[in-house]
Amino acid sequence: FVPAVMIISVLTFLIWFNFGPNPALAFAVVTAVTVLIIACPCAVGMAVPMSLVAGVGKAAEHGVLIRNGEALQTASQLKTVVLDKTGTITKGKPELTDVIPMADVDPDTLLRLAAGADRPSEHPLAQAIVDGARARGLEPVEPGEFEAVPGHGVETTIEGRRVLVGNHKLMRRHNINADLLKSAVQRLQGEGKTAMYVAVDGQAAGVVAVADTIKEDSVQAIRVMQELGLQVVMLTGDNERTAQAIARQVGIERVLAEVLPEDKAQEVHMLKVGGQKVGMVGDGINDAPALVEADVGFAIGTGTDVAIEAADITLMSGSLKGVAYAIEISRATMGNAKQSLFGAFIYNSLGIPVAAGVLFPFFGLLLSPLIAGAAMAASSVTVVTNANRLRFFKAKSFV
Repeated sequence: FVPAVMIISVLTFLIWFNFGPNPALAFAVVTAVTVLIIACPCAVGMAVPMSLVAGVGKAAEHGVLIRNGEALQTASQLKTVVLDKTGTITKGKPELTDVIPMADVDPDTLLRLAAGADRPSEHPLAQAIVDGARARGLEPVEPGEFEAVPGHGVETTIEGRRVLVGNHKLMRRHNINADLLKSAVQRLQGEGKTAMYVAVDGQAAGVVAVADTIKEDSVQAIRVMQELGLQVVMLTGDNERTAQAIARQVGIERVLAEVLPEDKAQEVHMLKVGGQKVGMVGDGINDAPALVEADVGFAIGTGTDVAIEAADITLMSGSLKGVAYAIEISRATMGNAKQSLFGAFIYNSLGIPVAAGVLFPFFGLLLSPLIAGAAMAASSVTVVTNANRLRFFKAKSFV
């Protein structure tokens, strides 16, 4: 833009100097300077930054912290939003609901061993079993050996007994026959609960189940995202039946279930194939690679520091409404920036010919450098005023 204006200014000077009326030099200098003044690119240079600053500030008012302008711009182009289940759609504070032992197993013994196996684990589901056991007056025993198997469960030794707590994949891994528990597990999963097998000394001992309640505003936030034209996908390590039960409650149609923590980033990458912009929302350590892989990563502010550091946008309230709001404000911001850019370029497209003296041969009008300076300042004021309109933006997600 600047080189073009410089060339126009030089051409204006030469035309007036060679073909203009007397005093030709005075006319040439005035018109050339007027072109430079009226085309000062303040408005063009301010259009996008002013809108971005206003948009980031407005988002912060609602607890949505946007790391940079690039994240705000990319968020306006998102077509798919991937939501982690635990701690994102749900509260992430599951509670023990069921203890189903095999016929020859004491329920309290089953729960005490399961809680002891999960005691060293930091997983929310494991802690729910531990807390549930304590609530029933059973103090979990510290295991002698402990190994957490990502995406499977835990393997421990308690009081000389080998105890396994996890999903069906963990049972298969150790060739444990858990067929007698399948019907109970399917029933629990159909209720939206997470059921975990417990095996003792190579034999299936029973099932413990926990339920993680859905956040109060998750349904509304997901509905708003869908109204914005976004495809909402739920990503979880839970089995298919449990995942589908939760998805039905919140209105999500596409579910990616039984995804191992290390495969989450790969699933996000697959969704990006075809050029669509994909956002990822998560709160845990194992979500961090997927947050980085996504075009825009959204971290739940109540989650881990690793997830927050990996994300582009942080939702301080922990509510999914923040995701919908971030996308709404990003679209409004980019629309506002385009308005300002369009206005700035229209102003220059009309102002430069007038400043060059195109009206003089027909009407005898020549623009004064003083008026050109005022017009240039007015264009900058217009851009700032338009950006400030974002302060009054009303989003569907917070209605």
